[in-house]
Amino acid sequence: MFLDDDNTTQTCKVVINDEEQYSIWPAQWDNPAGWRDVGVAGSKADCLSHIEQVWTDITPLSVRRSVAERTA
Repeated sequence: MFLDDDNTTQTCKVVINDEEQYSIWPAQWDNPAGWRDVGVAGSKADCLSHIEQVWTDITPLSVRRSVAERTA
């Protein structure tokens, strides 16, 4: 949870986009366009910890695919 601009505590959720890039977002908000839930919510620290564990390669998916095609 984190304090928003009104100093109220909010629960976060982890979201991912089509490039397999992760972010955190306030749980009660609709996801921004192009982002979907990964099923993890909780404190800001918990969400960031999850991202740190699963997002081991920050290279966008389209770049990874392009490199793989050139080396195949």
